[in-house]
Amino acid sequence: MFADRFTFMHAGLRGGDKRTQLEAFRSSLVRYGLGKCPKLKSWPQAFDELDRLIAAAPPGRKVVFIDELPWMDTPRSGLLIGLEAFWNARISARPEKDVFLVVCGSASSWIVKNLLDDTGGLYGRLTDRIWLRPFTLAECEKYADRLGLSLSRQELCEAYMIFGGVPYYWNLLRPDMSLAQNIDTLFFSEHGALRDEFKFLYASLFRNAGEHVAIVEALSRKKSGMTREEIASVAGQKMGGNFKTRLEELEQCDFIRRYLPPDRKNRGAVFQLIDNFTLFHYAFASVRGERDEHRWTNSQRTPQLAAWRGLAFERVCLQHVEQIKAALGIAGVRTSAYSWRARTDGVGSGAQIDLVLDRDDGVVNLCEIKYSATPYEIDADEADRLKNRKELFMRETGTRKTCRTTLITSCGLKVGKYRWTAEMELSLDDLFGGRK
Repeated sequence: MFADRFTFMHAGLRGGDKRTQLEAFRSSLVRYGLGKCPKLKSWPQAFDELDRLIAAAPPGRKVVFIDELPWMDTPRSGLLIGLEAFWNARISARPEKDVFLVVCGSASSWIVKNLLDDTGGLYGRLTDRIWLRPFTLAECEKYADRLGLSLSRQELCEAYMIFGGVPYYWNLLRPDMSLAQNIDTLFFSEHGALRDEFKFLYASLFRNAGEHVAIVEALSRKKSGMTREEIASVAGQKMGGNFKTRLEELEQCDFIRRYLPPDRKNRGAVFQLIDNFTLFHYAFASVRGERDEHRWTNSQRTPQLAAWRGLAFERVCLQHVEQIKAALGIAGVRTSAYSWRARTDGVGSGAQIDLVLDRDDGVVNLCEIKYSATPYEIDADEADRLKNRKELFMRETGTRKTCRTTLITSCGLKVGKYRWTAEMELSLDDLFGGRK
């Protein structure tokens, strides 16, 4: 957007202490033309020098870009005090109103807490905010085409199960290799680019990242999610303000989601791990005992991979609820989305519905999600299970809404005697927004 025309640009250093951060900031000031810059001892002084650089700049808009601002905020650094004084006392007071300040950070939780939700000196100072969300399947398809990747929609979906919608990961895929070869190279080769990405990812986003990792590791064991109490017990952490903050930070960074099933309205929310990269790590990449650099290619027909694909496809559907709603013709209808499990007592113990779309127009879509390499066939046993789950859901929830069994499949439904058990059906193409 700015074509590298910055009055000043700086990026914080991951893991650097206050002295190191200030030295790097001074180097950036000198690089952008500030002569005789003294050694910086505090952030208020550093921003004073930045103000001096701006004052000497030629007339016209002056763009100041500070990347990875959260990394600059080391313990007791005084960074925010300096930033507040810089903006309120110096920049806002300029009659020209010609300074355009952009701050950025991959630690979304820090940005939310210290800038978006600030009630102090930076309150009401924001012109706009850009919250980067993962790409959808349709956006990944366009990006893959731009990268020259010849991938079918089935392969695009499998890549999404691993990388989610993070463009950086997709950019690492090589067009001269198959998807399986790419996965082997990135994760399982000795010097794979993503072999150790998991530990760096969390360390770059959170201070004391081990506590956040313990939470996501606990959640990785139960696909439908856990309550706060269950997470704390499994993760070995105490309930309280710090624990609540860690959950909020993981939610703000799109690692987990919070939902409230109708039978839990008086018992609190359920938290579910939905980050594809993290779940892939726990399913495959975290196993270090094997030295097979072709592990993914050699696992294509194993039960473990088949089970993972089934669970991962459910997750992709959860991440594309808006596309599912559009395909059902209910894009504008307010809808609650959640997973549902029958009570552990009584008939139907353990029955589960992958995705429930509880609509304000008096209808509930009970979505059964099926992944297969060929069109899925509903046999007599599956037809009975679908009918029983629907009856059980209606009985246990006491809903008076119309319930419709809805199948979402990766390759469509096979024509057969029991196909019509599914009152509505969607396929992988619907997650992409329709056929090409």
